[in-house]
Amino acid sequence: MNEPEVVRSLAALAQEVRLRVFRALVVAGKDGLTPGAISEQLGVASNTLSFHLKELAHAGLVSQERHGRNLVYRAS
Repeated sequence: MNEPEVVRSLAALAQEVRLRVFRALVVAGKDGLTPGAISEQLGVASNTLSFHLKELAHAGLVSQERHGRNLVYRAS
């Protein structure tokens, strides 16, 4: 990882909800979680969660994969 990537990652995690989401995904491991499961587990509104997942993905901290009609997020 180069310095700009590290700064981007740390900046993404410097927000309470994003840190909680990332922790939940790390605990979930390779199975990952759907946005609905994350929302329910953390008590975060789905529209707010969508914004935070986008920020984590932009920072390279999470990946998403489509399974049928669902998206599954995993910690990278």
